[in-house]
Amino acid sequence: MPGHFGQIRSLPIDQWPEADRSAWMDACRPAERLRRGGAASHLREITQRDLARRYGYFLDHVQRSEGIDRNAEVATYVTPDRVSRFVAELQARVGSVTMYGSIYKLRRTAQLLAPWRDLSWLTEIEKDLELVMQPKTKFHRLIYSHVLLEAGLTLMAEVDSSTNWSALARARQFRNGLMVALLALHMIRLKNFAALEMGRTFRQVNGAWWIVLPALETKEKRADERPVDPCLTRWIDQYLAVQRPVLARTDAPPPALWLSCNDGKAMSCSGVARVISQTTLATVGIDLSPHLFRVGGASTAAVYAGGIPRLASALLHHTDPVVTEEYYNRADGLSAAQAYAALIRGFRNRD
Repeated sequence: MPGHFGQIRSLPIDQWPEADRSAWMDACRPAERLRRGGAASHLREITQRDLARRYGYFLDHVQRSEGIDRNAEVATYVTPDRVSRFVAELQARVGSVTMYGSIYKLRRTAQLLAPWRDLSWLTEIEKDLELVMQPKTKFHRLIYSHVLLEAGLTLMAEVDSSTNWSALARARQFRNGLMVALLALHMIRLKNFAALEMGRTFRQVNGAWWIVLPALETKEKRADERPVDPCLTRWIDQYLAVQRPVLARTDAPPPALWLSCNDGKAMSCSGVARVISQTTLATVGIDLSPHLFRVGGASTAAVYAGGIPRLASALLHHTDPVVTEEYYNRADGLSAAQAYAALIRGFRNRD
């Protein structure tokens, strides 16, 4: 019976309209020598699968509602009326966070399939759902660092593939994505992150970018010097060469790394915090303060690198390793919960 929730599934890629299937395969095409990869090639395979799965849920809704023409044009079913009906179905069976995430990922996938399409109407639906999103618990706000890094990289990559945005809109989103990605990898304190300055606390050394914090500017009163992960080099270079000048609106910008899109001046500490919170809400569905990046970083270290003693202490620049003990304890609990969930899924799959 069409519309019955028990029959809901994600339509497999080989059952998508041929234009959608072909466009998705091209978007996921990896880069080769002298040949640039597809628009989604920068995404991890797990993210590509997740986006395809979410788009498949939407196509399944269309299939159950009206049927699908395998010869339809690319992303032709992503229309306001169909998406509205899909949202109504989601409201009856999932929570507000999942519903927002589903529409956000539908929009992302549609843009990857057909970057020339004007999906501003879908962005508005996405924003409306964002406003009513209600995470259930504080633990729901624990996001591992690799998820945040990918969210930031995705925002920057979307700018590369956009064709109908203003230069300022592109610069703003690129800056926001770089903020999230950089903080995900290097969880320095907000005061220091917001105050990064070109040539002083943010420097290029032998082709690599470094964060260099003097002892007088850190909470621990110890110098903190760390190379920025090479995966961000090309993005930093692009921000400095293309996007930051747009934000600055002048040939002589202030030394601050982060510039306001309103007046081109250095962003305040509160302004940086607000942008990071808004950006994480829009990308991963959770409003994360910069401090929660540190919580997520410590937990990520505990779960995925528990065999490296005091890794979290080093990442967070703590003088006393006891400070991170609560994150290790929390991560132990999360690991147990994840193992238990996998065990339960295994039993269910046998039925």
